[in-house]
Amino acid sequence: MPPGLYDQLTAHPPPLPIPERVMAIGAHPDDVEFGAGATIFNWVSQGTDVVIVVATDGSKGSWDPTIERAALIEQRKREQRKAAMVLGAAKIEWLDQIDGELQHTPELRREIARLIRIHRPDVVLTHDPWQRYQLHQDHRATGLLAVDAVVAAREPLFYPDQGLDPHRPSTVLLWSADEPDHAEPITALAFDAKIEALLCHASQSETTLGSAALSDDARAQFIERVDDWQRTSASRFDIDRAETFKRIVP
Repeated sequence: MPPGLYDQLTAHPPPLPIPERVMAIGAHPDDVEFGAGATIFNWVSQGTDVVIVVATDGSKGSWDPTIERAALIEQRKREQRKAAMVLGAAKIEWLDQIDGELQHTPELRREIARLIRIHRPDVVLTHDPWQRYQLHQDHRATGLLAVDAVVAAREPLFYPDQGLDPHRPSTVLLWSADEPDHAEPITALAFDAKIEALLCHASQSETTLGSAALSDDARAQFIERVDDWQRTSASRFDIDRAETFKRIVP
């Protein structure tokens, strides 16, 4: 049997080797934390350099119709910076597209490809654009832009005017996949960091965090829901707790 063939046939492939550089691309502030916060923290704690790319300005992220748009944008950027510090991400890149109106355009694909060529990640993490019944267009558009940009970034005949060498990541991991085939185990420390990073997004307490900022009881319920989600996701891989992904080799 050829070396390595047995490994390819195992039902549950092992976690990735610790990457040197990672790029996580989310539609909104807090999407990266939900999709891959514990994995990012785990990798950073072992020496990985992580860049977070946020596609939109977060300006629709409130149920308060009277909130001032510029103030909300600034608040969400502050929250994202705090969350990135919790996870240990080295840098945030902002695409500043209007929340809720993100489009898959050649210009944005070009810009994300440029960032991939600059930061040269071994692993790219993003939304699964093929998730069934994903309602939010920004999530669908971000995932598609990211995977298309990975293809463009690796090909030397795309964007030669950028003056940047092409770059091919070794792996793309898609969160919220309907059929995940890869799991990254979550330690208790990484889970706590994911929760702390999510709670940095106080503006989202009412919309996505189950009003976790309002009381200790609500906070405990939110933590329990996230814990249940990670344990359920991990169960198909015979792991106690994990973040799961669809893995693509570009």
